[in-house]
Amino acid sequence: MDSTTVIGLAAIISAGLTISIGSLGPALGQGRAVAQALASIAQQPDESNTITRTLFVGLAMIESTAIYCFVVAMILIFLNPFWNQVVASGG
Repeated sequence: MDSTTVIGLAAIISAGLTISIGSLGPALGQGRAVAQALASIAQQPDESNTITRTLFVGLAMIESTAIYCFVVAMILIFLNPFWNQVVASGG
């Protein structure tokens, strides 16, 4: 295997690990946030508007972590900075 193939293989494996591990945490966090919000609304129905608004802001913050992982994976696959270095060195 030449060095270009190794770089490509490492990029694909790294992108897969980034997406799988990077979206596991936010998924668990979102599930816990929704469960706690539903429990809070069940206990305090008068505050449901405030709880829901805060929940959506929190979910957006949690989801941004998964989006960042997706962006890193796309960079690893399509804009890998090591490709040009390997090709320039004659590998």
